[in-house]
Amino acid sequence: MTYDTETLIQLDKAYVWHPFTQMRDWIAPGHQPIVLVAGNGAWLEDSLGRRYLDGNSSIWTNIHGHGHPTLNRAIRAQLDRVAHTSFLGFTNPNAVELATRLVGVLPGSSLTKVFFSDDGSTAIEVAIKMAVQYFLQSGHPRKMGFISFENAYHGDTLGASSLGGISLFHDRFKLHQFPVTRIGSVESLAVIDGSEISGLVIEPMIQGAAGMRLWPVGTLKTLRQWCDDHGVLLIFDEVMTGFGRTGKYFACQHDEVYPDFLALAKGLTGGYLPLAATLTTDRVFSGFLGSSLETFFYGHSYCGNALGCAAALANLAVFEEERVLEKLQPKIEHLAQRLHALQGLANVREIRRAGFIAGIEVARRDGHSFDSLDRVGAQICFAARRHSLLTRPIGDVIVLMLPLCVTFEEIDTAIGAIEMAIIEVCHRS
Repeated sequence: MTYDTETLIQLDKAYVWHPFTQMRDWIAPGHQPIVLVAGNGAWLEDSLGRRYLDGNSSIWTNIHGHGHPTLNRAIRAQLDRVAHTSFLGFTNPNAVELATRLVGVLPGSSLTKVFFSDDGSTAIEVAIKMAVQYFLQSGHPRKMGFISFENAYHGDTLGASSLGGISLFHDRFKLHQFPVTRIGSVESLAVIDGSEISGLVIEPMIQGAAGMRLWPVGTLKTLRQWCDDHGVLLIFDEVMTGFGRTGKYFACQHDEVYPDFLALAKGLTGGYLPLAATLTTDRVFSGFLGSSLETFFYGHSYCGNALGCAAALANLAVFEEERVLEKLQPKIEHLAQRLHALQGLANVREIRRAGFIAGIEVARRDGHSFDSLDRVGAQICFAARRHSLLTRPIGDVIVLMLPLCVTFEEIDTAIGAIEMAIIEVCHRS
């Protein structure tokens, strides 16, 4: 198919407002956006026929690659039946089966109930609203507050953003947020009174938007014990880390520590369609089994969407049929080796990795940070495009989160592109 790229760009600049994008720079006459039109496996293609390795899995969503036949077939088959039906007062086979399957991939946990929504932010909204209402209906009306961590990111809807700890994203909305106590480490919990806290939320194993920062070993166990001791509900945000990113289905499985709420999205449908799920326990569920006034009055038009659930079921099927987690282990080791070699570059300050998630932080050769206004991380990612890699930075941290289907050669391509881009951008710094 032939595309009129220039017309598409002109119309985009005239009418479209992009997320997390300074539109002054986007609409500038010299900026030529990439118009993505196709994908196959770990690769994307633009309207001019250029191919790029999908280095951030299309904003951390794509799991098995683009155009996977199993997911494509499942969605087409569901389209032949019905695209969407209401989940308010009705159900559908795909949603029922998906809920059953999700509970089944968490043996040993007490997570037995699944509430569907649309994306990572709404999955967190569900958890925090459930937590507040649960305590209100359980005779603990003072337990309204939350604990989250500095530099955390849990989404951009108002409740989810209340939990965030990144000032650039969240501070301007402070007056409209839930009451939240932010802490820097688990040691800070020693002086916190849990009697007015309903929930504690964390991104297990690694903080994403903070710049791919790892938690100390034992963090989740400490949090689980503190929450149990103080009657606080523990919330794990696995929107980024879920579905194989860390080498297991979910990051919490590394420590065999399970929450009272588990928020899932992004990779739930393999990166194909918007769908989220919040898993919780019989204990929480039972707190809503009272009068009609104790109903959980929350939901979205596309909750339990049949197409999304069909894609999610196919996603889980691919994990099993293609032994994805088993085949991922040597790729994780290969990525670790290639990243270790990258550490030798003069401008690489630190490399942080959790399974198949990596962040490469760059700085000046003398160790000092670049001026944030220079946007060196963004420059490096733009330079990487010339070497067939697409990804986005977090400040001066280059994120690498490849689809799990990549080959060893494609891992090499990604690391090589980042290496060349760093050298090109930082060679005098």
